[in-house]
Amino acid sequence: MGTVGTLRSAGVRAGDEVVVPAFGSVEVAQAVVELGAVPVFADVDGDSYCLDPAAVADAVSRRTAAVVAVHRFGRPADVAWIREVGQRHGLLVLVEDEPGARPEEAELRREHAGYLDGRLTGVRTPAPASGHTYEKYVVRVPGNGRPDRDAFARALRAKGVACRVPVQAPVYRVPGLRQDVFLPETERAVDETLALPLDAGMTRRSVQRMAGACNALGGLLQPAL
Repeated sequence: MGTVGTLRSAGVRAGDEVVVPAFGSVEVAQAVVELGAVPVFADVDGDSYCLDPAAVADAVSRRTAAVVAVHRFGRPADVAWIREVGQRHGLLVLVEDEPGARPEEAELRREHAGYLDGRLTGVRTPAPASGHTYEKYVVRVPGNGRPDRDAFARALRAKGVACRVPVQAPVYRVPGLRQDVFLPETERAVDETLALPLDAGMTRRSVQRMAGACNALGGLLQPAL
């Protein structure tokens, strides 16, 4: 049915508010606007990049009709707590999943991720979580923000590592969805995150080479004093 159809069938109407993630969910916010409803952006948890239940609670108003949570990078959102917030305020809670892989592929990615977790230095590796399928292996590059992450990414690409920035901007800065909002965890995630390639078909040797390339760039990762 899709997000628009689900929200419409649940009774969300023009003028209603729908709480949505500010990080990486442009399509969800656009679906809310398509209904004539108003997306209200909530901050994300700094470990999961999914909606922070406390931020959801803070975003609820008398006009709020629904919350849309999205699993991010293969890590499940904290749906139980978000549903508890929804129940407390009488809201529809819709959970959107990203496209997933076959179980055997997810298991191989978990193995590669476990190796990287134990080998990478100078970057913040993904926080462990039950059910994480590592659709993307997203690290954080500490330091002064975007210039450090971007310099690190350029240097990695020069070494043949096809890394990419997973989210280019907060959703509230996307044309057609702009709002005068500043959400600190979302801003930090946009500035610091970098997705390393983690295909189930990668060999252990290729994963080792990638880890070595990342670790060799430790000098770029010194935090600002």
